[in-house]
Amino acid sequence: MKNAILGLAALGLMTVPTLAVAQEAVPEWSFNAGVVSDYMYRGFSQSDNGVALQGGVDFTYGQFYAGTWASSVNFGDGTDAEWDFYAGLTGVVGGLDYDVGATYFTYVDAPDGSDYNMIEFKAGLSKTIEQVTFGGTVYYSPDFFGADEHATYIEASVGYELNDKWSLSGGIGRQYLDVGTDYNSWNAGVIYNVNANVALDVRFWDSGVRSELSDARVTVGLGLSF
Repeated sequence: MKNAILGLAALGLMTVPTLAVAQEAVPEWSFNAGVVSDYMYRGFSQSDNGVALQGGVDFTYGQFYAGTWASSVNFGDGTDAEWDFYAGLTGVVGGLDYDVGATYFTYVDAPDGSDYNMIEFKAGLSKTIEQVTFGGTVYYSPDFFGADEHATYIEASVGYELNDKWSLSGGIGRQYLDVGTDYNSWNAGVIYNVNANVALDVRFWDSGVRSELSDARVTVGLGLSF
């Protein structure tokens, strides 16, 4: 919470600029759809090493954003899809871009007692220097997917825009679990913008867990946005 005195003083000085910004903000909608050879989440396949169909809708108004996104999944227990709902705020503070928000994960046709549904909060900072963007994000869930209670994921990322068509990106993170074993995961990929609306992503994934669902692999994704 802001200091009360500072907040009142700032309100008196910033009323006009704040209203001007509000008048300039325009509600915007965007849509996305895609297909991936394997839906990976923090180093683990969510589609049993198979193809997944995905899509979502996003709404922005000034610094506020909200949206929903879904993907087919295969956990081997009848669960058909992951359906997420999220909202947050973006902006600039101290020369850094910030992104704070929350996502509610739901799972369609999950078996009784699975306890898959969860909420996760995030806080991220990033900085772009010429063509390179560095970022760091912390995710926290008080009731994580499945058996875990508290869980935290910390991720560092970097992206490099070669030109209008090609870019590189990668990230490394560590998942801290309340019940399970903590582990690291990482990814690196190449993105090719076919045009303003279509992009191809080829990405390498690996993790510190050796299993059929988390071993090293390369995925290919094709996305459409409009």
